[in-house]
Amino acid sequence: MSDGLTEEFALPQLYRHHVFACHTQRPPGHPRGSCGASGGGPLWERLGKAIEAKGLTDVGFTASGCLGFCGAGPLMVVYPDGVWYRPTTPEDIDEIVEQHLTQGRRVDRLVMVLARG
Repeated sequence: MSDGLTEEFALPQLYRHHVFACHTQRPPGHPRGSCGASGGGPLWERLGKAIEAKGLTDVGFTASGCLGFCGAGPLMVVYPDGVWYRPTTPEDIDEIVEQHLTQGRRVDRLVMVLARG
């Protein structure tokens, strides 16, 4: 039985994976740091281009604000898997795209396990 509201707000699952990458850029020397200050910008640019080049139309990529773990950056998270990555090189991005986003296999060496301190 349909109540109308459920249908009105039901959204189709558009993506097999949805990547959120922190684009926060704080000033140099800021005590919290930032993913931008840690070199995230060029990595995220490479990520976007790689997703497009591979034709991964079922992978969403969203530039996000702060993900809350600034000192650990640059950080990205892949949903619906809930896997957090900390890539530091262009090759790390290539590996995440090929292994996780294309083949569905987590890249364990780049996984960040986040915990409250």
